[in-house]
Amino acid sequence: MARIFLVLAALWALAVPASAQGPQLSALARLEPARTSVAQPSAFVTEVTLGLSQPVPFRAFLLDAPPRLVVDFREVDFSAANPKDYAQKGLLGEIRWGAFRPGWSRFVAELTGPVRLVSAEERTGETPNLHLVLERVEAADFVARDGAAQSALWDLPQPAPTAAPHRRQDGSAPLRVVLDPGHGGLDPGAEADGYSEAVLVLTFARELKEALTRAGIEVKMTREENIFVPLDARLTLAHEFGADLFLSLHADALPEGEAMGATVYLFDETASDSAAQKLAERHDRADLLAGVDLAGHDDAVAGVLMDLARTETQPRAVRFGQVLSGAIKGEGLRMHRHPVQGADFAVLRSPDIPSALLELGFMSSDIDRARLHDETWRTQMVAAITAGVQRWAKADAAEARLLRQ
Repeated sequence: MARIFLVLAALWALAVPASAQGPQLSALARLEPARTSVAQPSAFVTEVTLGLSQPVPFRAFLLDAPPRLVVDFREVDFSAANPKDYAQKGLLGEIRWGAFRPGWSRFVAELTGPVRLVSAEERTGETPNLHLVLERVEAADFVARDGAAQSALWDLPQPAPTAAPHRRQDGSAPLRVVLDPGHGGLDPGAEADGYSEAVLVLTFARELKEALTRAGIEVKMTREENIFVPLDARLTLAHEFGADLFLSLHADALPEGEAMGATVYLFDETASDSAAQKLAERHDRADLLAGVDLAGHDDAVAGVLMDLARTETQPRAVRFGQVLSGAIKGEGLRMHRHPVQGADFAVLRSPDIPSALLELGFMSSDIDRARLHDETWRTQMVAAITAGVQRWAKADAAEARLLRQ
């Protein structure tokens, strides 16, 4: 069993007289870059010091596949620092931090190999900080936290058992759509010109939700603010909501070559091309970097059942992709030269909910970035998607009624 370090600074604050507590406590602790560092006293040891404006409850643990150090806080504002300034030092690889859920923050560092978390000590006083010591060990001695996938949702209610698939929509009740603004919180997605994909697609999702709601469609969003939501949790939410359609919204970047225009992606274990495959891999990697364990999913038995469910669902998703791309083109909006493609995106793996992922454009394209900031363009795209959803729902409901006769 891995060692888990949990410090409740709130209890410390109650136990120590105000005159001895050092800095005045405020609602939110801040990471102070001037007192944050990564040191390597030896080739086998790395010390991480996170300078904080005040003590804060935390816990630190390790995850495997790949090896990662995860520190959960309640709560820290990381906005004054850049994680790249501390990455690729000592035993640390890439680093991410940010909002994990309301009231909680997360620090995640990829590790260059197996390590032992020697200590995690919160120092109080005038210059509070969190001091962590990591030591390289042999692979056989690396012990990740038991139940990693569950521990990644510290103090969160666990998902309810998967509900039985609800009856296919036939137009007799309002259509239920889940909008999934990609990324969020400590996973900003693609970034360019000081803007993040996570924030841009959230803005768009809010505008689309308003339009769909006006059209009489019931809408649920996987996130309503800039927080991190694991991929599996997004699918769980869709099932609990009884979604008839799942639409994930993104605006990624493709550094390899030029990419421009909107693109619709549908589930396909074999990607349409290398670019689609890299996008799917990047999305799954984002969850890993956020401290979520994706191992152990889709075992053999579940895989057979999922394939059976997709026999009905996938053709419906394909038709939605075709209708959606047609609606976007009908509004005179530019699409990628291959407007509908296949890729193995994790959020498209729900076997019983027609699902699609829409790349609104690419942050790596100057033209697409300008469009994402253009309110007129967004209004046109919202209208196109709304029309596409309505057309698909009408045809899909008619088919459902025919099949039941």
